[in-house]
Amino acid sequence: MIVIDYKDRRPIYEQVVERFQELILNGALPPDSKLPSVRNLAIELSINPNTIQRAYGTLEQKGYIYSVKGKGSFIAGDVELMEFKKNEVLKQLEEAVSKAKKTGIEYSQIEKTCQAIYKEEQIDD
Repeated sequence: MIVIDYKDRRPIYEQVVERFQELILNGALPPDSKLPSVRNLAIELSINPNTIQRAYGTLEQKGYIYSVKGKGSFIAGDVELMEFKKNEVLKQLEEAVSKAKKTGIEYSQIEKTCQAIYKEEQIDD
């Protein structure tokens, strides 16, 4: 589910946040499903519980999850938020493709890169 890359220069909590965002946006974690407890996930990943707590706090601030006192954290089911996030990513993709075009990168190279990324992710999942 979550894999930490200790060679990555980003803080661990940011890696956890990013991975959960990916899982939520691609539908791997359905709305209202319960997240692992802070303690259980910290043990599973062999990291400090404060790191998980910080990641969950960030996810909650961004609207990806919500907490129920005494019950735990759950995936938010805000469809509008999810669509907004997807549109945000599509806008970034449009900007990147436009920049690639201006740099002289051929459409076929962009297409091959996209296909390679999607094939790679399908193998990993």
